[in-house]
This record gives sequence, C-alpha cells and structure tokens, in this order.
Amino acid sequence: MSIPVHVDREGQPSIAPRSSPEELEVAPGRTKESVEGWIPDLATEDVLRAALEKAFDYRGDVTLTLKNGTTIEGYIFDRVSGTSLENSFVRVLQKDSAGRLKISYADIAALAFTGRDTAAGKSWEAWVKKYWEKKATGGPDPSLQPEALE
Repeated sequence: MSIPVHVDREGQPSIAPRSSPEELEVAPGRTKESVEGWIPDLATEDVLRAALEKAFDYRGDVTLTLKNGTTIEGYIFDRVSGTSLENSFVRVLQKDSAGRLKISYADIAALAFTGRDTAAGKSWEAWVKKYWEKKATGGPDPSLQPEALE
C-alpha cells in the first residue's frame, strides 16, 4: 500500500504547503445582534416577517399582541413562512402554562422581545476568559464542568 504523493503536474499551478495556521483560510465569525428589549415597528409585511425570524432565533421570551387585543408571552419554538400572512404562522410555548399555541402572522399586531436572552454572554470565548481569570486569581478550583443553569 502506498501513500498518495502530491506532485507538480504539467500545466497545473504548484500548490505550496502552508507554513502556519494563520495563513489558512478562516471563515469570518458572525456577530450576534442583541434584540433583548427591542419592540419593532411592524409597519410592513417584510418587517413583520424579518422580526418574527429574529424572534425565532431569540433565546428568550417574546410578547405577541394580537389584533383582537390579546397578549401572549412565551417562547417561539417553530415558525412556517408561507406565501401570505394568512398561511404563515408561529408556534409558541406559553410562559406560565404548558400550552402551545399556533398563531397566524396575519393575527399579530405587535411584537416585543420582553424576556431575558438566556444565552447572552455565554459564548465559548466568554467561558475561556472566565476560566483563565479564576485560574489566575487562585479562586475556587476552575474545572471544565459546565455552570449550573439559572
């Protein structure tokens, strides 16, 4: 059995080996937009759809005000974006009950990001920084165990 060897081929550009990890291609990171406390103005269908997409990605509770005046607070765990507002909907886990609601986009008058973003500040970088700070100060034995959920 032989190991494949990369050689220069006639007519093909030569591929120089990379000498350091810093020269490797790295995909740019994505900045997480903070929407906690945001109340979007749902003036158009496009704004409503974009706001509900952000609400779906949000890791906290939102408050939906329906056109009939009812307010619903909970976590948006699913959404279906159809061709019209009438056949598009979100599914919500209600905050203070085990109930799940299916709400048409057409019935939504207002949206507010009222709950705390439960994962804010819990990135890998933040965890590593906190780990090294604990280790440097000689505080409680830093471990690789996750922190308790709030």
